[in-house]
Amino acid sequence: MDSWGSLDRNRKLTEDLTERTLAAIPSEYGKLIYLASLRDVASGMYRHEGLEALYSAGSVQEALLHAHREVCSRIMEMPLATQEEDLLICWKGFDVEAEGLIGNWKESEAYRTLMPFGLPDYMRTLFCSNIETLLFVLESDRITTQPVS
Repeated sequence: MDSWGSLDRNRKLTEDLTERTLAAIPSEYGKLIYLASLRDVASGMYRHEGLEALYSAGSVQEALLHAHREVCSRIMEMPLATQEEDLLICWKGFDVEAEGLIGNWKESEAYRTLMPFGLPDYMRTLFCSNIETLLFVLESDRITTQPVS
């Protein structure tokens, strides 16, 4: 009976995370950024006080890691054109113009911290290559659409 109770708690935890928290974020990149922000980069541990008030820390850790990997996988399965649209939707939530975001992302390479831990090297390389390509395309689009003075 205890394992059924545990299964039910894990199902409720997953529903809380996906149907309440992540469903409110309109883009996959936004979800990825959010999930990455819940992880301590040094320890790799995720923290979410609201979920931890209702569920065990171990269950929350497992659910957040799983969600982080799922969102990252969904992004990597998208064609680059769809990733570009999704990233632009995500960036609408920031208080910085796209040009500033492009420059910041290129210089800091902060996108490297968005990946969940445990990805194989080839997936890490592909993820970074995709982001770098998107930044190049977005920057090129901005340059070619600038009015000539």
